[in-house]
Amino acid sequence: MSVEAAPPQPAEGVVMWNINTTCNYRCSYCTQRFLDDRTRWARDTPQFLAGFRRLPGRWEVKISGGEPFLHPTLIEIVAALAQMGHRVSVVTNFSASEAKLDQFLAAAGSALRVFSASLHREYVRTEAELTAFIEKARRVAAQLPAGGTLNVTCVATRRNLPELPALARRLAAAGIRFKTQPEKQNRDVIAYTEAERSQLLALGGHSGLGVIAPSFQGRLCWAGASAFTLDDRGAAWRCYPARRYRREYLGNFLDGTFTLFDGARPCQYAYCNCAVPIERGLMAR
Repeated sequence: MSVEAAPPQPAEGVVMWNINTTCNYRCSYCTQRFLDDRTRWARDTPQFLAGFRRLPGRWEVKISGGEPFLHPTLIEIVAALAQMGHRVSVVTNFSASEAKLDQFLAAAGSALRVFSASLHREYVRTEAELTAFIEKARRVAAQLPAGGTLNVTCVATRRNLPELPALARRLAAAGIRFKTQPEKQNRDVIAYTEAERSQLLALGGHSGLGVIAPSFQGRLCWAGASAFTLDDRGAAWRCYPARRYRREYLGNFLDGTFTLFDGARPCQYAYCNCAVPIERGLMAR
């Protein structure tokens, strides 16, 4: 069987950096809730920044956690990345104060690419809280640089799912893109009923990809060469599934053992829990 050709190597790489495990939320569906230590954070800011300076070309550094706005040097890191010429994206539970959000937006400046605000209905319960969340999102969207985008994501739990179509319409009316994410337990998508699967697919499936559990197994992908995941201790893997299975380790970003692949390689995983490879052109659509 012939292997599908890879697209041209992307001009811009992507680092998916889990900057900490610390979070002020404890969502029932969180895939990190069983971590032994929920207080870790990337402590050696100068060494991490030195690692980003060594990367060839320009990269989008997609910062998540935990909750990245709890990281004590987040603003310093973002400002330095922007100064290096890299771009910055962030995934946040959106609980940070408006003052902290303004600091982030100022530090990122024109380097900001994607601002992803996660709506957790276990913490945004009431109508007043939901209205405040949406207004806060509109406020951030109004400050984005040219080319920057904002989206709101929500996990499609069985409890949330019936409410999501109305939420999607409400966000669309506010000019905000909405994405659903399937609920995972033990890191795998839950066994939705056929009716629930139809509802979720009508909302776009996983992050708007039109499927619930994406699989790219066997397809050539630039992850590992033009993309990698990075944790708060500096450990780097080809992608999130690789990190899950502890395969395709790229070394440590901080100690000189980190190396990138020299080209595209076939995906080894039957389930990809991340939309970055397909959205960022790391593989053919």
